[in-house]
Amino acid sequence: MGSQRNGLQKERFILSVDVGTTSIRCHVYDKEAKIRGSCTAEVVPLYPEVTYVEMDPDALWTGFVDVVRGAVQDAGVQMRQIEALGISTQRSTFTTWDRRTGVPFHNFISWQDQRAADLVKSWNRSCTMKAIHGVMKVLYFLTRQKRSLAASLIVFSTQHVTFRLVWVLTHYKQIHQAVAEGNCCFGTIDTWLLFKLTKGRVHATDYSNASATGIFDSYQMCWSGLLCSLVSLPLSIFPKVENTCHDFGSTDPSIFGVPIPIMSVMADQQAAMFGECCFNVGDVKITMGTGTFMNINTGNKPHTSVAGLYPVVGWKIGSELVYLAEGNAADTGTAIKWAQELELFSDVRETSAMAYSVSDSDGVCFVPSFSGLQAPLNDPKACASLMGLKPSTTKSHLVRAILESIAFRNKQLYETMLTETCIPITKIRVDGGVSSNNFVMQLTADLFGRKVARPQHHEMSCLGAAFVAGLGVGFWRSKDELKKLHSTDEVFLPRGAHEAGASSPRGEYSSVLQSWERALRRSMNWYTKP
Repeated sequence: MGSQRNGLQKERFILSVDVGTTSIRCHVYDKEAKIRGSCTAEVVPLYPEVTYVEMDPDALWTGFVDVVRGAVQDAGVQMRQIEALGISTQRSTFTTWDRRTGVPFHNFISWQDQRAADLVKSWNRSCTMKAIHGVMKVLYFLTRQKRSLAASLIVFSTQHVTFRLVWVLTHYKQIHQAVAEGNCCFGTIDTWLLFKLTKGRVHATDYSNASATGIFDSYQMCWSGLLCSLVSLPLSIFPKVENTCHDFGSTDPSIFGVPIPIMSVMADQQAAMFGECCFNVGDVKITMGTGTFMNINTGNKPHTSVAGLYPVVGWKIGSELVYLAEGNAADTGTAIKWAQELELFSDVRETSAMAYSVSDSDGVCFVPSFSGLQAPLNDPKACASLMGLKPSTTKSHLVRAILESIAFRNKQLYETMLTETCIPITKIRVDGGVSSNNFVMQLTADLFGRKVARPQHHEMSCLGAAFVAGLGVGFWRSKDELKKLHSTDEVFLPRGAHEAGASSPRGEYSSVLQSWERALRRSMNWYTKP
């Protein structure tokens, strides 16, 4: 036992938990960033009414505690060998609770929830918004500050917390009492977990999570007093915003037996960006999961977009502040899951071979917009559609059309990023479940005309939060050290003209892309009911 205590017991580890839309995952990482133990729990969404999407805060908390214990047990190590804990979470999902009792006033309201859609619509059409747009246009004319230009085009969205929170404050009466007494806490998932892990001592979040709520001013780096007064949100309910790498306090010893320092709290897309080591301006990360999120590192300035890219804080570590510009396509994994439920294939791994088994999609175009179209088209009324069907169309043609549509949306987002940010792109790394599909990866590389890399590590959000926590306690010393830990990537090179005969794949695809863009236009503005 003595020798074991000196040997194995000395080894230290970093623990990281990622709370996603469908699961909670925990990994134990060693010095080489290898996963030594893991545990997963399911997140069960609740649908109390049509378009409502919720989660039970207590179920989320017990799931979190269970996966931490399970992963440490799976690694065969002791809790006291854990040097630090990092947390990555889905964004813009929130609840409110009583500061004294810690009891939530309602379930978590998911980023997918649409209950505030009418509220958002009426605000976007309101005289107030028209006035703001007008004033900002004049300011832009006078100052030529892109910030004013962006503000003159800004529209609210249900994906941001803002109006779902307004809805909550008007529908739950007991919250008013708590706000009046200074006892109401607002928090996204990370904030709720911090509150529970520290037994109510800490009410905080980090810049990456705050910047994704839509209530945070990424230019001034604080909660937006202007927006809060505009829509009547009390500033007193918001958590303190800290650096992404910060000593948030230790977990209460009663939970895991020993206190564990919580050294990073991070939003999932930003954590994936960090896990991919996209530390330089022009680095691009594409996560293809339930939806596709494309992020570009824009350095120490927020990018001001006119095409629907969203500026978020990537991370703030010490004095270093990194901004990202983000575009998303909502229905990547959703489209594949839908095709599976139609029994077009039984195993997702077959899809790549099915797509390659036919030379083209036989003129079939698929528009993947089950929840509207995001940047650069920004049409919430678009419908999903299959066009160009013929008697000769087979399952393989349909599968190919679906996979092509994912790569086509990637191309759209990528080109928006190129023209909007004017930043030369340095590298492109792709992760998320759908990235395991070779057909999508190769076509994306062909359409970009650039090398695209896929890491061996799959769960980048978890790794990113671990990296930040590890840097915070000196477990890893520098970003350069982190880059060296990256396991060898699989690289997809764009196929050159010499391989494809006379024409390059980009040329080959130009007519297919034109058809697909026609199909997109025909799918737009489909749901016209008010």
